[in-house]
Amino acid sequence: MQEALLKNRLRVLRAEREWSQGELSQKLGVSRQAINAIETEKHDPSLELAFRMAKLFKLPIEKIFTPETE
Repeated sequence: MQEALLKNRLRVLRAEREWSQGELSQKLGVSRQAINAIETEKHDPSLELAFRMAKLFKLPIEKIFTPETE
């Protein structure tokens, strides 16, 4: 597995809505383990999943994910 290249605010956004990783995974149609890997920055989401997250949270993608170099 390649290291994540993106920082993200997924855990914060999820906590603000009081959703568990399992609840978020169901809303996005992915496994809880996938959510955990993205939150802990072990894995980057696919572009399709990033867009689904942006739509779910009603935020632009760049408000959820930022490049590691910034």
